[in-house]
Amino acid sequence: MKSFSTFTLISQVKLAFGAILSTFLISSCSDPAVVGIELAPGNNQIGVFFVEFEFPAQVVLLDSFNTTNQGVLIVGNEEDPFFGKTEGIGYSRLYIDATDDRPRADAILDSVLFSMEIVSVNGADLDKPKYYSIHELAEPFLDTVYYNYDELLFESAPFSSGTIEFGEVKDTTVFFPVNEAFAIELFGKMQSGNEFNDLFSFRKYFPGIAVKAREGDNTTAGISLGYDTGILFYYHYSGDTSSIEYQISTASSRSFNGVKSDRSGTPTQTVTEKGKNFDVGPLVGMKANLGMVIKLDTSPLDAFLDTLSGVTFNQADMVIGEIEPLSEGQTPLPWLTAYFTDNTNEVISRPSDSQPLTVQADGQPQTDLDADGNEQPSFIAPAVATYDVEKKIFLMPITSHLNALLRDKIVRKDWLLYADTPYQDSPGDDFKRSFRQFLVDKSKIKVKVIYSKTR
Repeated sequence: MKSFSTFTLISQVKLAFGAILSTFLISSCSDPAVVGIELAPGNNQIGVFFVEFEFPAQVVLLDSFNTTNQGVLIVGNEEDPFFGKTEGIGYSRLYIDATDDRPRADAILDSVLFSMEIVSVNGADLDKPKYYSIHELAEPFLDTVYYNYDELLFESAPFSSGTIEFGEVKDTTVFFPVNEAFAIELFGKMQSGNEFNDLFSFRKYFPGIAVKAREGDNTTAGISLGYDTGILFYYHYSGDTSSIEYQISTASSRSFNGVKSDRSGTPTQTVTEKGKNFDVGPLVGMKANLGMVIKLDTSPLDAFLDTLSGVTFNQADMVIGEIEPLSEGQTPLPWLTAYFTDNTNEVISRPSDSQPLTVQADGQPQTDLDADGNEQPSFIAPAVATYDVEKKIFLMPITSHLNALLRDKIVRKDWLLYADTPYQDSPGDDFKRSFRQFLVDKSKIKVKVIYSKTR
């Protein structure tokens, strides 16, 4: 059994998966005999039935939640009555191109700015100023995997800082001033120091940055790493007024997102051990980058399927919600995938090739054959619970999954709900690229089934 770092295998699922979208009917009727289809008079050969039941739900704080090189720094400081206080600090190395022309000794420094390309914003009171600070690291990055509980030492005083009033703008590039003494020292090294001879010398001198948000702002920004995030130097030479730019960027740089969480005084304060499921009361929830997910006990499927014979499932959906209201400026996770798990709370992988297993999409093969011709669960087309903005529910069609269970093609497993995108063009793992969250009453996590059988 792999550890929960098997979520690094999710990218393999995405590469094989194509989006499959359909429209599904969710019905509820007091008389199951008239749900779904209307029978012609005198035709009593077919019965159509409707049933719904709940999946018991708990929360799990994922172990080994790798946030290395997600391409986005998650920088925020949030406080929530369910999840508590959550702080995200983004860490990144910096990059120079050693072939770029460096300013000569007679260069005149004009200005120095720190630029940040912001690609997402989630929070409250976005019309009020939100403060961000950029700090020089006091220790180097290592060529290792970093998890969301990791952190690096950095200087207490920032070398750049500023405020942003987002309003309706969720993607923009902002520019903050850089401390004058810091800028002059760095510019001097750039002119004549060995520190800018090559990338390794530079990173030994300047190990990287940490980006922080202000406590109380209750907002999180996603800062894209690349040539649009970094330090910009502008200078000129005597007799020439045209400005020349030298760039120190976060392109091609190792990075990770560190998360600090204080859940004391909240329903989730009992969630103290990673990889263990906890009952936290009538509500359950998920919060990205914190790594808190929902585990569903699917054993009610056994009780339901054991009562059936000679039936066909016409339609089956897992429905979550409606979810609890979100404050203005916040958006929930856009979709969920159901990974197979057991009492270890780790993702179950296929023995034949270590592919992580999920509920498969409707209309797709639920099984395939291994190299020896033995039937095994398929992994190539994960089912997706998509969020309906109007109804405020997640809906996942599971008709083919239930038919496979009924016919003993696959074995029932519990599910871990995870919020990675299944689409192959995604640049990273969505569950590691924000602090998005949602809450739902456990009684609103249901399976709704329409099935028919010969009388």
